[in-house]
Amino acid sequence: MSPEERRAFGARVAQLRKARGMRQDQLAAAVGRTASWVSQVERGIQPVVRLDVLQLLADGLGVSVQTLRPDAPPPSRSASAPSDQVNDLDRVRLTLSGHPALDAVLDEHPAVAVPDATELAAAVAELWHLTHSARFAELGTAVADTLSRLEGAVRTAAPEQRPGLQLLLSQAYQAVAAAFVRQDEADAAWVAADRAIRAAEQSGEPLHVFAGTYRLAHAFVRLQRLDQAEHAAGKGATALRSYLSVAGPPSPEALSVLGSLHLVLALAAARAGQREQARKALADAREVAAQLGEDRNDFNLEFGPTNVEIQAVSAAIDLGDAGEALDLGQRIDASRLSPERRSRLLIDLGRAHAQRRHLGEAVDCLLQAEELAPESVRSHLAARSAIRELVLLAGRNAPPELVKLAKRANATG
Repeated sequence: MSPEERRAFGARVAQLRKARGMRQDQLAAAVGRTASWVSQVERGIQPVVRLDVLQLLADGLGVSVQTLRPDAPPPSRSASAPSDQVNDLDRVRLTLSGHPALDAVLDEHPAVAVPDATELAAAVAELWHLTHSARFAELGTAVADTLSRLEGAVRTAAPEQRPGLQLLLSQAYQAVAAAFVRQDEADAAWVAADRAIRAAEQSGEPLHVFAGTYRLAHAFVRLQRLDQAEHAAGKGATALRSYLSVAGPPSPEALSVLGSLHLVLALAAARAGQREQARKALADAREVAAQLGEDRNDFNLEFGPTNVEIQAVSAAIDLGDAGEALDLGQRIDASRLSPERRSRLLIDLGRAHAQRRHLGEAVDCLLQAEELAPESVRSHLAARSAIRELVLLAGRNAPPELVKLAKRANATG
């Protein structure tokens, strides 16, 4: 958006808000932002270039997206309408529905079983491998069986085996939560993360409780419950930092969890348009990453100096700083991270190029992301929004590769 376009857009938002008799803080609450963010939008300072944020504003004002931005493409269906396509994780959603082991509730004297903990550990490791590879269709098939066996095992194993099985159960639910977040199924991610936290607490492994809290905060961000995300991650970071200050030299695992909590705080602040808070949380994460000194994958968090910079790119885009995002992205070597994380960086760089109206560069980034993790691009809301924005930008001159990408991602309208 040019400065003139931002001012015209902001004036339209202010006019529609006043016509509905809403204050800025009321609109902010409706869209999960701050009153300061709404004020900056109305004054033409804060650009609104993402279609998902545009949709939030339209919903908060009770108007169509086209009323706010006449050149925006009409959606093929409402963002809240049920899809006629089968989601890769639909079977997992059904697995999460209701109590996980009703038979055990009715059995007053269950027979003691001896589960194969080694085999179950391998099954959980495979869930994480599929999640990091963004192979969600395969994950959907594997999860239902693994969760069923683990939920049964923790109820029928000998008492001395149960803590280890509860830990595996927590790790499995964390994988499920992470996958649901990446497919923008945040309500299911909330359920999975909550179960992960409970299982981790029963396992006696406190750091896994904090890792589960990180997953929960991410679900809140996707649900636009930014205050809940800040509360969950903020309390977790404060408690963990306080403990580490008196517990002697921190372990790498503890640093990984602490740094990850700071990253989700940065994400929530950026989504709320809170620039200073986002930068402070990123600075805290960089400090922890420097103390860690390397990229690690403790608790499947992939935390380290590289991931901090990847999240800094994402935060810059959410704050409308596409130029800063591209400058940061050029300095990142993500080759040692998972395909999903590398794909996400490319999606974010594509979004940044789209904000700058760099059509060719944006399409190239998104095609590279699709090559790394096709299901991630097809299912990720931000990727699909960026593709729709590029189609809008290109109009009738859209290159064939963009048109084909839009069709593959179901982002044609």
